[in-house]
Amino acid sequence: MNKKLATVFGLLIGIYLDILTSKQVGISAIVFAFMGYICGFLDKSFSKESKLTIILMVVGSTFAYEVIVYIYSSISNNVPLDVLGFIKILFIELLFNGLLTIILYPIIRNLGDLVERIFKTNRANSSYILNN
Repeated sequence: MNKKLATVFGLLIGIYLDILTSKQVGISAIVFAFMGYICGFLDKSFSKESKLTIILMVVGSTFAYEVIVYIYSSISNNVPLDVLGFIKILFIELLFNGLLTIILYPIIRNLGDLVERIFKTNRANSSYILNN
C-alpha cells in the first residue's frame, strides 16, 4: 500500500481496537496510523515474498506498539514502570505474534494481495474516468 492508504488503515484499525479494549480512544489509533505510514514508506524497500521480512515487520511493529502504549499508560495513570514485568510480557507477545504470523502467513499474504489489487484497480478506474 502507499503511505496514505496504510496510514488510513492503521488509523481505522486503531480506532476499532481502542473502542473494543480501551477506556480512551486515541492512543492505538495514533500508533497504528504512524506504523501504517512507516510500513507504507518502507513498502518498496522490502520483499513481500519473504516470510522472514513479514515476521520481522510484525515483531518490530508489535514491539513499537507495546512500548509506546505501556509508557503512555504508565504516565497517564501515574503508575510506576515495572520494566522487568513488562519485558517478560513483551517477550511472550513477540514470540506469540511471530509464531502466529508463521502459521497465518498464507492468509496474510493473500489478504494483502487482495487489498493491493482492489486499491490499484480502483485507482486505475478513477484515473481512467478522470482523463476521459
